[in-house]
Amino acid sequence: MIIHWADVIADKLAAQGPQTLATGITPSGPVHIGNMREVMTAEAVYRALIDRGGEARLIYIADNFDRLRRLYPFLDESFNEHVGKPLSDIPCPKGCCESYAEHFLQPFLHSLKRLGIDPEVYRADQLYRRGHYLPAIKTAFQRRDDIVRILKEVSGRDLASDWSPFNAICPDCGRMNTTKVTGHDLDCETVDYVCQCGSSGSVSMKGGGKLVWRVDWPARWPIFKVTLEPFGKDHATSGGSYDTGKRISEEVYGYPAPFPVVYEWIHLKGKGAMHSSTGLVVTINEMLDVVPPEVLRYLIIRNKPEKHIEFDPGLPLLSLVDEYDQRKGDQRALQLSSIGQDQPFEIPFRHMVTAVQIARGDDELLLKVLKRSGYTTDRQEEIIGRASNVRTWLDRYAPAYVKFELRDSLPSEVNNLTPDEKKGLRILADRIGDKGAQEIHDLVYDVAQELGMDSKKFFQAIYLAFLGDRQGPKAGWFLASLERSFMIDRLHQAAAEAHG
Repeated sequence: MIIHWADVIADKLAAQGPQTLATGITPSGPVHIGNMREVMTAEAVYRALIDRGGEARLIYIADNFDRLRRLYPFLDESFNEHVGKPLSDIPCPKGCCESYAEHFLQPFLHSLKRLGIDPEVYRADQLYRRGHYLPAIKTAFQRRDDIVRILKEVSGRDLASDWSPFNAICPDCGRMNTTKVTGHDLDCETVDYVCQCGSSGSVSMKGGGKLVWRVDWPARWPIFKVTLEPFGKDHATSGGSYDTGKRISEEVYGYPAPFPVVYEWIHLKGKGAMHSSTGLVVTINEMLDVVPPEVLRYLIIRNKPEKHIEFDPGLPLLSLVDEYDQRKGDQRALQLSSIGQDQPFEIPFRHMVTAVQIARGDDELLLKVLKRSGYTTDRQEEIIGRASNVRTWLDRYAPAYVKFELRDSLPSEVNNLTPDEKKGLRILADRIGDKGAQEIHDLVYDVAQELGMDSKKFFQAIYLAFLGDRQGPKAGWFLASLERSFMIDRLHQAAAEAHG
């Protein structure tokens, strides 16, 4: 029996006492499902620990005190003046939130709730301004030479003789990428700086700047007593920020580095890895408009973190939904993906795609269509929610050949039917009676064989009669979904010798 990866990690940690699992994302742009892998990985281990009766915390640190690194493709030119400023100090791009950071952070936090994830949330700017980092900043200045040595030994980086572990924020221009630290006073808790804008002076160690990333990361581990943290493979390269962070944490801050869980990227099929800065993203909320939250959880949790995920929002997404709904996959992954008391959903997502297009936005008709197909409709609220998912999927991601329109009148395309195809449609109409979906599907094959027809050609004839196209959804279930007298009448009409 293969043990789920989250349980393997939990088994390693469970005997070591209380655990703090940390995640952190910089809200510099739309937070996408690739970002969600970090939080979901930590949350899966958190659940596995709780299942064992362990004591654990799940925390999320929004790195909103990081600076805006450049003008991203989704920003207009006016944001050039904000490059180099902390994200928490930049205006909202749309004027709807208190800051740039909150504009991207709030939808992410909302999506966490929809996904059943409830971490303790901290904002880096508040942590700095309230003095939580103050001891770590003082230590970094005191042990500056040791940090330089570690960075050199581990990463091979030669740092300038005036390198500082602290980036000061210029009070005049608001940037931290144009300042240079010239001194510090541990007693007064201030840092001296000069800025390219011409300003100079002192800023407080409480919010007047922040530690550089390679020091900031290990500095937060003892603050929160972090014992596990997932991070992307970019931080896991030899000599990368985890390697230097581990040494700094242990040698400078006297704290053991957290258990590392390295995760691979989520790639958007045919386009590559998702990145907020390039605009190549599918946001979490966009995806939650298409699939239930449990399915999005399952997408990530069923895969080992070190395995990259090729995300295809087209037809493969339908298979993923059905795998979750019908509980056909990794049972432990399904368990870790569930939220509350969700139950298996019997109606295949692929059939919902058919039923929704037949119903054309009419919820009452949708329920009738599903009943005709042989499905129970007791869970009406859930069904209507799934129908909304389907309509969004059809609008955004469905291949063109999956979409169809049920014609109100006989399509003129039936004029192209052969005599045998028309005869087959007449026989089908006469024999269909009150058969169910599978029986109708089998009957199509039987009639085609009886007349010596290519079954593929006969299916095409059926689609022409209803859709005016040679392709469509699975025929037996499609026909069973239609009002029976309408369906039989249409088959007879199409079978007529001439079309007026």
